[in-house]
Amino acid sequence: MDVTVWTAIILFGSFFLLLFIGVPIAVSITISSFVSILILLPMTPSLLAVSQQIITGLDSTVLLALVFFMLAGSIMNNGGIADRLINLAKLIGGRMSGSLAHTNIIGNTLFGAISGSAIAAAATMGRIMHPQEKKAGYDPSYAAAVNIASAPTGLIIPPSGMPIIYSLLTGGTSIGALFIAGYLPGLLMIALLMIVAYILAKKAKYPVSKPISGGESFKVILQAIPSLLLIIIVIGGIAGGIFTATEGAAVAVLYASILSVIYRQLKLTDIPKILRETTIYSGIIMLLIGASTAMSWVLAYAGIPQAITSSLLSITDNTTILLLIMLVILLVVGTFMDIAPALLIFTPIFFPVATQMGIDPVHFGMIMAVALAIGVTTPPIGTVLFIGSSVSGVPIEKIIPKLLIFYIPLIVALLLVAFIPEISLFLPKLFGLLD
Repeated sequence: MDVTVWTAIILFGSFFLLLFIGVPIAVSITISSFVSILILLPMTPSLLAVSQQIITGLDSTVLLALVFFMLAGSIMNNGGIADRLINLAKLIGGRMSGSLAHTNIIGNTLFGAISGSAIAAAATMGRIMHPQEKKAGYDPSYAAAVNIASAPTGLIIPPSGMPIIYSLLTGGTSIGALFIAGYLPGLLMIALLMIVAYILAKKAKYPVSKPISGGESFKVILQAIPSLLLIIIVIGGIAGGIFTATEGAAVAVLYASILSVIYRQLKLTDIPKILRETTIYSGIIMLLIGASTAMSWVLAYAGIPQAITSSLLSITDNTTILLLIMLVILLVVGTFMDIAPALLIFTPIFFPVATQMGIDPVHFGMIMAVALAIGVTTPPIGTVLFIGSSVSGVPIEKIIPKLLIFYIPLIVALLLVAFIPEISLFLPKLFGLLD
């Protein structure tokens, strides 16, 4: 075997071995990168190369957008925005069978899009909606499954951190285009989820919520508009070239802060908690990005992405089959790896393959986003799965049978996004962000 193959075996072998024995993922990435580069370089240059790449990976002002969006999301979680969005979700989904389930799906989408966090959406919506659904006679396992399956839409619909990370990894793919591209795939996911939820609710004869009067409807919409304006201001500003992604994230923090003060639900005593949460989560993500940059450099230096590209293309030159192979790998990876490290590790590997196949970088970004977002709902380590189980009080083993059917619309959405490029590219082209 040549040196590229040996490097790949040692890199991935040591990485998965370290993960298996419980070493933190960022440390596993760093150690496996260092051990594998020793094949190609002496000890001192290897150590310097890995260290320099970690620093280089973090030396980007674009990463400030990630921190600011996390801070904005944390402020929103504590600022009274969720209640107003849930009332709007009840208004939209209240006339259908299983209306509380539809409220949960729409609420997850709205709150997830505002906060950029699937975990925050699942936790917030689960705490509010599960008691109501239980009181209305819903099967607790079904209610928990609906909450878990719909929470990842917040990772697809911007603002979220995934487009920022993907842009860095692919050499500057337009963040504005990636943000705009997420809307139709995200809406497709919730539409398909609502169809399945409706069929199951109709079969189980779950009740319809009481209709809301015209005056009350107007009040609900009026109260929700300021929260929804955040998306229009931030994403519209980025897409329109008024400000950069980093500046847009800072605007999101300012807007969320002002809105929370107006709602009088953000207390001074909440600020240390908000800053602490943001610092912890940002630190984790930054460490992962730095470590993954080192791994990406090792991959490139050893020629592993090129070797994988050649290997896949040698299997077949059929674009459909190659794309299906990548989708299967991403779905499997998502079952045991969280979304950020999976994106950081597999984007440098699969992006050259996608480029060789003629897939637009923005389109491929949406493919990876949807595929990996599904992973946060799957065992054994799906973070949203555990959060959904925790807030509902329903054991995971009872949720899984109900959740299995909701994987069908999620997989269908993934296939449609993968094989119909215009779902991802229509809006960026419409806004002049792509040719």
